[in-house]
Amino acid sequence: MLFPNSRILAVTRYGPAGPGPEGRVMTVSFELDGREYVALNGGPQFTFTEAVSFQIPCGSQAEVDRYWDALSAGGEEGQCGWLKDRFGLSWQVVPVLLPELLGGQDTAGAQRAMQAMLQMKKLDIAALQRAYDGG
Repeated sequence: MLFPNSRILAVTRYGPAGPGPEGRVMTVSFELDGREYVALNGGPQFTFTEAVSFQIPCGSQAEVDRYWDALSAGGEEGQCGWLKDRFGLSWQVVPVLLPELLGGQDTAGAQRAMQAMLQMKKLDIAALQRAYDGG
């Protein structure tokens, strides 16, 4: 399982009154890592955009790599830790250290970390830290 503590909670389907085809999924309630969400089947006229994304805080490079590899498979890699999965849903795979590096007391270090991040697709924690430290 990609996300621990995850499961489908409930599925509702359109009935004879619609507005979708009878029997087709209308909503899915689910948990991702213990957080509850509801997805609505709006039909083909409503597609995913970057206006909605899921952020995955990662404590290690191994975790960044695992989520990045799994979610980008069949999808599209973006800049600065963003990707779209095979369904077109946007994800941000972000090290938990990133806010500290980009907003740290060392403003020059924060700028170096930002410049390093802007050159990356999948975020590299060690490279971001080296940039912050001036190395």
